[in-house]
Amino acid sequence: MTPRIHLGTAQVPGGEELRLYSRGDDFMIVLDRNELMSTRMQGSEIALAEMTIERLGDSAAPHLLIGGYGMGFTLRAALAKLGAKAKLTVAELVPEIIEWAHGPMASVADGCLDDPRVSLRMGDVGEAIRQANAEYDAILLDVDNGPDGLVREGNDGLYTNAGLQAAKRALRPGGVLAIWSAAPDKAFAKRIERAGFTVDEVTVAARTNGKGPRHVIWFARLS
Repeated sequence: MTPRIHLGTAQVPGGEELRLYSRGDDFMIVLDRNELMSTRMQGSEIALAEMTIERLGDSAAPHLLIGGYGMGFTLRAALAKLGAKAKLTVAELVPEIIEWAHGPMASVADGCLDDPRVSLRMGDVGEAIRQANAEYDAILLDVDNGPDGLVREGNDGLYTNAGLQAAKRALRPGGVLAIWSAAPDKAFAKRIERAGFTVDEVTVAARTNGKGPRHVIWFARLS
């Protein structure tokens, strides 16, 4: 069996320790014994971008906020779908995640952070949302493990009623709030509706071949 090689460690501000490993051509980011993300499983992160953009329709110059960067699957998929006038702001809390994208995972990143349509904002995506007023056509959240987080207690605020209300204020009319989760959460789905959104809940495969675990994406729009 091909050995797993430890490439780096990152301390999440206010949270847990992450470790980057490689095994052959694959990379994985691990928390304790939990594999948070892997190059073998990127289907649902790609779907997060593609399905959001489908819901935006024919907007010629949309502005998307993506939080966080992760392994860049969502960002690369969005760039492939959007035209030259689009803007993408990426909010990433952990500096090492971006260092890994430019370093050992440069082949995976494939230059996506250097695309002229992309602006990188280091810090909490929640702060970016709270500071915005009708700024984004879509907010794509792939933060922690979804509403039932593992990495950082501070991420929980994104999924509270206050966090959802902040997202409403940050979106332009007709905008989309798209939220990725590793598992279903009926209570959270009801919370989105109570916050004044109409919700489309979609189950997607973790792998691009349709296999592997099933993840959930909520697409929320103002009702």
